[in-house]
Amino acid sequence: MPNRLAGSQSPYLLQHADNPVDWWEWGDEAFAEAARRDVPVFLSVGYAACHWCHVMAHESFEDDEVARVLAQGYVAVKVDREERPDVDAVYMAATTALTGQGGWPMTCLLTPGGDPFFAGTYLPRQHLLGLLDKASRVWREQRDQVLASGAHVAGRLREVTGPPAPAAVPDEVLDRAATRLRTDHDDSRGGFGGAPKFPPSMVLEFLLRHHARTGSADALAMVRRTCTAMARGGMYDQLAGGFARYSVDAAWVVPHFEKMLYDNALLVRVYAHLWRDTGDPLARRVAEESADFLVRDLGTPEGAFASALDADTVVDGHSHEGLTYAWTPAQLAEALGPQDGAAAAALLGVTPEGTFEHGTSTLRLLEDPDDPAWWADVRGRLLAARAQRPQPARDDKVVTAWNGLAVAGLADAGSLLGRPDLVEAAATAAEHVLATHDVEGVLRRTSRGGVPSAAPGVLDDHADLAEGLLALHRATGEARWLAAAGDLLERALARFVDTEGLVHDTAHDAPALFTRPASRSDNAEPTGASALAGALLTYAALTGSARHREAADRALAACGSVAASEPRFAGWALAVAEAAVAGPLQVAVVGSGPGAEELLAEVLAASSPGLVHVAGEPDSAGVPLLADRPLVDGSPAAYVCRGFVCDRPVTTPEDLAAALHRA
Repeated sequence: MPNRLAGSQSPYLLQHADNPVDWWEWGDEAFAEAARRDVPVFLSVGYAACHWCHVMAHESFEDDEVARVLAQGYVAVKVDREERPDVDAVYMAATTALTGQGGWPMTCLLTPGGDPFFAGTYLPRQHLLGLLDKASRVWREQRDQVLASGAHVAGRLREVTGPPAPAAVPDEVLDRAATRLRTDHDDSRGGFGGAPKFPPSMVLEFLLRHHARTGSADALAMVRRTCTAMARGGMYDQLAGGFARYSVDAAWVVPHFEKMLYDNALLVRVYAHLWRDTGDPLARRVAEESADFLVRDLGTPEGAFASALDADTVVDGHSHEGLTYAWTPAQLAEALGPQDGAAAAALLGVTPEGTFEHGTSTLRLLEDPDDPAWWADVRGRLLAARAQRPQPARDDKVVTAWNGLAVAGLADAGSLLGRPDLVEAAATAAEHVLATHDVEGVLRRTSRGGVPSAAPGVLDDHADLAEGLLALHRATGEARWLAAAGDLLERALARFVDTEGLVHDTAHDAPALFTRPASRSDNAEPTGASALAGALLTYAALTGSARHREAADRALAACGSVAASEPRFAGWALAVAEAAVAGPLQVAVVGSGPGAEELLAEVLAASSPGLVHVAGEPDSAGVPLLADRPLVDGSPAAYVCRGFVCDRPVTTPEDLAAALHRA
């Protein structure tokens, strides 16, 4: 019989709805039940696309003995980390503190009051049973020690996870960060550090902006080397576009196969910006293919974007990682014929020995084929053959923050690449999220099938959605996106920034955890504080609001200590700081027709990290940059301002290029 999770909206929780484990969802009711029964809480945290979460589920949570032991001695609580990032954050801090490492699935034992007294990650079935038996005996026989240990862990975490002292991020910190990243860069294979290698999207965005501001050849070289290596390796889907979560090796050969919305949203933006700055055709191709992947494979019927494609493909009840994506030479020959199959194997690095598992290989495109038409035909035939294979499941919940990142990436890429369909897809997603997730003035974290969940939005939901809306405003010139972004930012400042100016990940009225999370590190996606700083900075430049600029500086300073000490984990904070140092550079293009389009093209080609722009008719209602800026002798014109100092309007692309260069 299905358990309590059968009524959940979360695809991850629904994966466990038929477990024999008597799961509870996170909430007061579960902890009240633990207190009533006088037993600990067994907390398991994961997400739908997680390979090792599936392994632990099959080994342990589908096992009757594990279910019996949990039912006898625990209240078992299952949490989707993507739906409740606040819960995940505080217990991941405990796991990292207690074990020295973190990851998913995460396994914690808690007192009925929520204090952690054991934390770990993946546990094989026998290890889990041994832990449960031992912990149950200790709970019965040494209760005072367990409670004291949990209280001590919670107290120490409250001390060490509190917000660090604010620190500004001036240009000298940016210079040192670029130098530090240069020492960590893998010159031969791209990326930073060794295996496993994750796509450093926000660090790459920082380095692009640093190059634009300073002319640093090293910064641009690191971006080009890394972007090329990722795009030609097995982590990139050479047939359908889009990136997998990370590479298990240092050479980008074998990915961990789940494809996440947030990774691809951020990378679309990076590759589009790299193409703008260099004209690299590979960067343009990857930006377009990845944007198309987002729209085609992650688009929901309602017009928003699903969270992920799973790492595993399920066949006959068993999960197989990479089954959909990996190939043998024989499979290539079967799909393409002997001659084309052999040529494709040579081109894509598919060997008899294999580069992955069981003699299969991931596909890499280490060099462009001599015959592009042949490759286009082969790629299409392989993609059609792959479509006949079992496919990975899709986590179709809509996450506010990640949709905000997707809106930003698609709006930017659509504008730069001349793809109005991508801007339209971004607008459709923004409309859906605003209409569905904003419930009576309170932003929700997720929805599924057009129905919002009860999970409250955290800071990055507000800030990343505002970031996307501001990118959409720049791409379309429509006032409604600027107004919606401003409303979100006002709510974020009121609910996530306390009276002392400290930035928190959860709202002041959110359900309390044993500590209030306040992350300062950018990891797979921008942390709340850096995302807030970036959106506030852009909004201030678009509106001329000194109050929002001051709030942006405070939010950025919240990330300053990490930016100075660990630049690999402060990529977005450093990118925002580049914009703060270089800007604001405001450009308004007024008018319509070919003349205005030529002026706008010149603006889009500019790479100053502090630049914001809007194009539209003079005095468009609700668009401050267009106010009091008329046509010049009836012709389209561009107005260039740095801060509150403006040049005379220009009417030719040549004069505009000169004005942008002077700025």
